[in-house]
Amino acid sequence: MKIYNVILSGGVGSRLWPLSRKQHPKQFLKLFSGKSLFELTAERNVGLVDELMVVGNNDHIEWSRNILKGISIPKQFITETVARNTAAAIAFAALAVDKEDVLLITPSDHQIQDEENYEKAIRESIDLAKQGFLVTFGVIPSKPETGYGYIEYEGKNVLSFREKPNTETAQEFLERGTFLWNSGMFCCKAGALLEELKNYQQEIYESCAEVWELSKDNILNAEASSRVPSLSIDYAVMERSKKIKVIPAYFRWNDLGSFESLYDYLRSNGHPVDENGNMVIGTDIFTAFVGMKNCIFVFTTDAVLVLQKERSQEVKKVYAKLDKYKSILR
Repeated sequence: MKIYNVILSGGVGSRLWPLSRKQHPKQFLKLFSGKSLFELTAERNVGLVDELMVVGNNDHIEWSRNILKGISIPKQFITETVARNTAAAIAFAALAVDKEDVLLITPSDHQIQDEENYEKAIRESIDLAKQGFLVTFGVIPSKPETGYGYIEYEGKNVLSFREKPNTETAQEFLERGTFLWNSGMFCCKAGALLEELKNYQQEIYESCAEVWELSKDNILNAEASSRVPSLSIDYAVMERSKKIKVIPAYFRWNDLGSFESLYDYLRSNGHPVDENGNMVIGTDIFTAFVGMKNCIFVFTTDAVLVLQKERSQEVKKVYAKLDKYKSILR
């Protein structure tokens, strides 16, 4: 039995446009003392697992290989030729290993602090996974966040999964104290995951098995991949399985999925803001904010974004409207 860290690296990070692009997504931005979130993810887990496995798309996989050259443990890479969401990505990882192997599944774009509590949570999750459970990690909420899904829990038992709430509902969740942020991190045996996927989403299971059978050198067959239903692992399995356990995560966690969360991280690490809480990202050019509070000015060579910090979730709408301007997105 081996323990694999499966690093999911297919996302674009549209809510961090224009910093994050299709060919240079947020997980590869060197914003963290000269390192990227992808690098930090691999380094964080390398001492906890036997092997690294990266699932990524054509644009990202070679980038991943180059970044991980300096890490000495065994590595393998699965190239998605067609993006089919996290249920398929995780299924391919499970199909690539022995059924008794344990998969520690982590996105490549999370920022985590407090290594001691993190390692404790991971080791606990591996123990539960060996018993046949599918384990998710729930982060202790620090504010009424509307950008995350929530997990209602009691001990290590999951009572329900909740969609991203409005502000009023998120505040209620926070006050009740029985809800966790859904981190998107999981731990399970490969066979247990495939069994539950077959039980609850047989079409995804069978189509992924077909893709894997037709693929060569871990490069997934494009034609067969296009027939795989696109669904998240949460909808496909986690919200339906009776084998779920949750570990409340007492480490500091942030998915840095919006400019508001990036703002909070940068400010806590000394990035300058003016007297009204305004921040400039991407340039040293003198920038003045007049009559504005808690705003973010983002500069790149081909685009400028100005936003109210609290409305950072709406940046993805800008990204969606720019689809016809391929050069700006890439």
